[in-house]
Amino acid sequence: MKTLTVLENDADKRLDKFLTQSLPALPRALMYKYIRLKRIKVNGARAEASSRLKLGDEVALYINDEFFEIPFGKYDFMSASKSLCVVYEDKNILLLNKPAGLLSHPDETEYDDTLITRVKRYLYEKGEYLPDRENSFSPSLANRIDRNTHGIVIAAKNAESLRVLNEKIKSRELHKYYLCVVHGEFSKNEETLHGWLCKDEGKNKVKVFNKPREGAKEISTKYRVLESFKGLSLVEVELHTGRTHQIRAHLAAAGHPLLGDRKYGINETNKKRDCQKQFLCSYKIVFDFQKDAGILNYLNKKTFEIQDVGFVEDFKKRKLWQG
Repeated sequence: MKTLTVLENDADKRLDKFLTQSLPALPRALMYKYIRLKRIKVNGARAEASSRLKLGDEVALYINDEFFEIPFGKYDFMSASKSLCVVYEDKNILLLNKPAGLLSHPDETEYDDTLITRVKRYLYEKGEYLPDRENSFSPSLANRIDRNTHGIVIAAKNAESLRVLNEKIKSRELHKYYLCVVHGEFSKNEETLHGWLCKDEGKNKVKVFNKPREGAKEISTKYRVLESFKGLSLVEVELHTGRTHQIRAHLAAAGHPLLGDRKYGINETNKKRDCQKQFLCSYKIVFDFQKDAGILNYLNKKTFEIQDVGFVEDFKKRKLWQG
């Protein structure tokens, strides 16, 4: 016997419709037979196919396990890898450490294996994401980072959490911090850089200007130098705005491109140092709510951080100077 709990999006559905969506492997004729034979009950009692379900109802199923099986190819996200690094999880959100090289969302180059498809598979296999029953919402990312950047990305498990997260990100009540290694040594150990960023959609590249210009969006990037050695600097960056390639382009425009960045960096030096990836990690998120956050109020003033960022240890051990 297995039990299905009626969730908010299934409240007021007919029992037969609920079963058809929840158990696609169960033939309809057999479903109606099982209802008549009381092998399918609601809250321990006999029910009719036309019975309307209520939030929290328990549907008990005394049927063969084969009818609970979902063909592997039924959902696209089942083709995604099971590999997922969870930094934090509760009933509303997931904080994930996205590896470099993995897209946050599908694009024209990759559809099946992305961070969001991995999240959907993970929650589906945990029984927290039921695609046929939760038609109004599927797990969604509240923020994203570049393909070649690794670090923390937030996923919302329900619509209300996504709404709150989007609102808090927009009002800058959620602070995102990055670690990176850049070329050069700064004249100031700490500063907030300002500029205007314009994106070339065709080239998927941005350019930073010192003055406003048509089509450009204002950006603000705060940096703090943690350590410098032999022409490289380990830097912490806080984003005050979240534009495409902002950190990479803004630091490059300031004369300090990221080590390993092939698009905005110094390719000759990257090749000499045998840098196959950019040294950038979204390592910390701080929830700093100034106004009510509804169902996410419990996260206020909490900080989540990736403790072991590989290139930081390499920098401190002077392993980046082999070239």
